[in-house]
Amino acid sequence: MEPFLKASDVIDWRQPSVRSKAMELAKDASTPLEVAQRSFEWVRDNIQHSSDYKRNPVTCAASEVLAAGTGYCYAKSHLLAALLRANGIPAGFCYQRLSIGDHGAPYSLHGFNAIHLADFGWYRVDSRGNKPGVNAQFCPPEERLAFRLNSSEERNFPEILPDPLPIVIRALRAHTRWDELYRNLPDWDRPTLL
Repeated sequence: MEPFLKASDVIDWRQPSVRSKAMELAKDASTPLEVAQRSFEWVRDNIQHSSDYKRNPVTCAASEVLAAGTGYCYAKSHLLAALLRANGIPAGFCYQRLSIGDHGAPYSLHGFNAIHLADFGWYRVDSRGNKPGVNAQFCPPEERLAFRLNSSEERNFPEILPDPLPIVIRALRAHTRWDELYRNLPDWDRPTLL
C-alpha cells in the first residue's frame, strides 16, 4: 500500500495548507470510513469544477487546487488523494475515456479516485462535482460515479494507479485558462493504461 500513501510534487499532502485541511476533515471522526466520506464530499461540493464554473487558473497540484478553490476532475482527484493520504488512507487514480459531448468524437480522459477501505477493499469515487445529470455519491460498496459509458469507444480503465497519468499532468501544466484546456483535454484510446 505504500505507493498509495506517498507524497509527491502533485500529491503534496505534506504542504501545510493541505495537511491542515486534512486534519480539519478528520477532526472527531470515529473511523477512516467517516474521514474518507467527509473528504470526498468536501472536495466534491467545495472545489468548483473549472469548466462548469468557467474558472481560472488551471490547477494541478493538490495545494494549488485547495488555494484556488477550482480544478478540473483530474486536479480535484489530486486534492482528494492528498487529503486522504495525509490521514493515512490509501488513495489511487482511475480514469474513464468519455465522449466530450456525449455524441461520439472527440473523446477525453475523465479522472477520479479509488480509496482503499478496510471493510470494502478498493472503492471508486468521483469528486468532479454534481450538477443536473451528474450525481456522484459515497455509498460503499455501491459505486456511484459521475458518468456511465454510452458507446463502444468509451471505456472504464480497470487500473488503480498510485500516480496520476503523465499525459494528464502535461495537459494541466501546459494551460493556464480553463477554456484552453477544455479545447485540449487529454485522450487515451488504448484498452489499457499500462
